[in-house]
Amino acid sequence: MKILVCMKQVPQKDAPLKLNESGTWIREDVSYEVNEPDAYALEEALRQKEKHGGEVVVITSGPARASQVLREALAKGADRAIHLEDNAFVGLDACNTAKAIAAAIKDETFDLIFTGLQSDDYGYAQTGVILAELLGWPHATIIMQIEKTDGGIKVKRELEAGFFQFVDMPLPAILTIQSGINKLRYATLIGIKQAKNKPMRKVAMADVQSAVGANLQRIERLYIPQKTKRTEHIEGSPAEIAKKLVDKLRNELRVL
Repeated sequence: MKILVCMKQVPQKDAPLKLNESGTWIREDVSYEVNEPDAYALEEALRQKEKHGGEVVVITSGPARASQVLREALAKGADRAIHLEDNAFVGLDACNTAKAIAAAIKDETFDLIFTGLQSDDYGYAQTGVILAELLGWPHATIIMQIEKTDGGIKVKRELEAGFFQFVDMPLPAILTIQSGINKLRYATLIGIKQAKNKPMRKVAMADVQSAVGANLQRIERLYIPQKTKRTEHIEGSPAEIAKKLVDKLRNELRVL
């Protein structure tokens, strides 16, 4: 099977939040890492390739620094990469990101496209679903298991309250992968060396500009919440403390 994995570079989870001058996003001088759900999507693609053969292609959008995501994927076993390389890709919403990806792969033929369930920064959980709509492919979300069948694939979806759903799907199809579907592998030393020689196709914004329009979703302002926690020590006998506590809960906090 030929599988495309959409990946994203996001700020590290423990990176300090530094907002840009306009207050619409974080500054560039933070540390970045692979979006965790996308790492699970890559791992599942590699496992499907090991079972059934084929090719795994990884794609990302963003500035030059985002190529590190692709290099890590190539080192783990992906065959080649596509980088939508331009600073202009950073500000795109989910719809335009999907449009840009669709335009970049218009000459490719894939059996499956994997995305992570959502990104750790925006958290839209929309790109994969919108991409399926643009391509006219069936899609399923929150995937926990994939089995190849004679007519396509059978997937296991995670629902609420511990329930699951099993769905038979034809190919080609798009799946958004849930974190924890598998155990992530580490890149080997030989894999890191081989990654340097694997092909990476670069796509500029100008190459897909005709497919991209005005953002339908825009961040107006980000802010860091102010700490307002205050601790008050109540003294007295147990009866007095209980009486004072009830009084505060009823009259100050109004939770009783």
